[in-house]
Amino acid sequence: MSRMMSLSSPFLLGFDEIERALDRVAKNASDGYPPYNIERVPRTETLPDRIRITLAVAGFARDELEITIEESQLVIRGRQVDDKTRHYIHRGIAARQFQRTFLLADGMEVLGADLSNGLLSVDLARPEPERVVRKIDIAARE
Repeated sequence: MSRMMSLSSPFLLGFDEIERALDRVAKNASDGYPPYNIERVPRTETLPDRIRITLAVAGFARDELEITIEESQLVIRGRQVDDKTRHYIHRGIAARQFQRTFLLADGMEVLGADLSNGLLSVDLARPEPERVVRKIDIAARE
């Protein structure tokens, strides 16, 4: 049975990529580790309106975290190496790897990242688009 596209209106031309993006997001949303927040940060004198993604990455060092942009996706990876020299009596904090992916809209820019007190914050901004009006000439065909 074929799946009916939710964006199949004849007035929505060229939006098939959005359907695929929604499928990708749904697949990535199932894992809850590490927990994260997404917040809107208001404009300041020097910075535009921003979106801040904050991940709880307690136990990860800066060199065990990696942030990349791959095909319009923000990918945050954490890789911890298990320390074989330690002998635990109880181990409740696992050395765990993760990958968290966020789909970025066209034009989104990563302004920077910060690791402080076990929280990794990544700031994103979308530049204000220019308002462009373009006249299309109509050709006469006979």
